[in-house]
Amino acid sequence: MKRTTSNIAFPGLKIAYSLTATTSGSTPALTFQSLGPRWSTSAILGSIVNEVSSTWRLAAQTVRNRVWRQPHWRPRLDCKAVLEAVWDCGIRYFDTAPGYGLGLSERRLGDFLRTQERASYVLSTKVGKILMPVRGRPSNVMPFDIAYDYSYDGVMRSFEFSIARLGLSSIDILLADDLEAPTLGRADYRRHLAKFLESGVKALDELKANGDIAAFGIGVNDVGVCLDVMQRAKLDCIMLTGRYTLIDRTAGTRLLGLCQRTATPLIVAGILNGGTLLEDKAERDVSNPLAPFAKTAQEIARESGVNLASAALQFPLANSSVASAVLGTTDAQRIKGLVAGIKDAIPDHVWSRFNSVALN
Repeated sequence: MKRTTSNIAFPGLKIAYSLTATTSGSTPALTFQSLGPRWSTSAILGSIVNEVSSTWRLAAQTVRNRVWRQPHWRPRLDCKAVLEAVWDCGIRYFDTAPGYGLGLSERRLGDFLRTQERASYVLSTKVGKILMPVRGRPSNVMPFDIAYDYSYDGVMRSFEFSIARLGLSSIDILLADDLEAPTLGRADYRRHLAKFLESGVKALDELKANGDIAAFGIGVNDVGVCLDVMQRAKLDCIMLTGRYTLIDRTAGTRLLGLCQRTATPLIVAGILNGGTLLEDKAERDVSNPLAPFAKTAQEIARESGVNLASAALQFPLANSSVASAVLGTTDAQRIKGLVAGIKDAIPDHVWSRFNSVALN
């Protein structure tokens, strides 16, 4: 089924839900987004929502070295029950990626979405990572390595493979996944960025012009690549993880201003900074530079009687450049509470205190 729009909009709730494990605490799985009605065929890409805890997203990026070697593989989550809870909350935008669970995320998300009317939800996935079969993996791990390829051919192959894994006839949004120096290394980043700008963007443009997708962008953890790509290519959206949150404001006015000037919606993922914000003993984690900021935010929340997760959700949405914010939990019972947090009242003086102690 061809997409007949060049841009899409998501009015309504701006909350994203992310299920980050295909088993209870092992590999990354799928991401769900929240919106209201079906996307508009005439408006600019608006309230898109995405994704995933920083911890498991980084694991997915280095999956060939880490994920399959984990010594303890806990029982598989009941993904269907979680997805049903997400759907019951009115969430209708779903995001996934080949790298999440080495294909498991797309397979399980596709299984669920095939039971829904195609016009009732929006779907995005990622390009840039090709799953290559390998031998010798344990039977409870998907037998693939990740090969990075952001070229024209790589984008087209990734799109076709994702369609097959999902078992669906269409994808609405494609995002170039983890195209950044912290993930790839500086030399490989420069090489892959050149390929992406030279031919990968052309592939995405063709898919969009042909009606195969409605929009495209990048999904990254790094502010620098957002600036690099935006200066050389027109994107429909950006998904940025962990860099515009209650305790980490390193996205800065430069990126936010550029998004505003170019009408490029920003999707803020990782709003809990990989769980750091809510960790009970954040101050003891000397290896995490955000730990002291999390401790201070926790103290402010306690003193003010404010729900810290609600503040984390509401903060990015206060900026007009931000289309959506992302939550994540594997507990179906917590989903309703997280969605309800958008309505919590937080006084201005509490926001002022949070703003004064964040990392800039």
